[in-house]
Amino acid sequence: MSQQSGVTIYVTYLGEPGARFDRAYYVDHHLPLVMRHWSQYGLRSVAAFFPTVAQAGTLAICECRFCDMASVDAAFASPEAAEVMADLPHFTDLAAHRSRAMPL
Repeated sequence: MSQQSGVTIYVTYLGEPGARFDRAYYVDHHLPLVMRHWSQYGLRSVAAFFPTVAQAGTLAICECRFCDMASVDAAFASPEAAEVMADLPHFTDLAAHRSRAMPL
């Protein structure tokens, strides 16, 4: 993957149907919080996707596009990361799982 194409990180939330996940809070508050804090480190965009519950228990997916891997490392190691992570209980009790997308 070239430096120009950037790095995509997916944050997924897996759970049983009916598990607590406040989509409105996530989209209206959490994602803007993430952009506000991490754009200074190279976060270019965030987007939320909500698969149907029948898809292996994935309740939500967040696509985070960064400039490069150094931007990812800087954002997750930043002082602001604590505030981003502390916001999770406002919209879910589920654990967030992070993975990096790789080109085929």
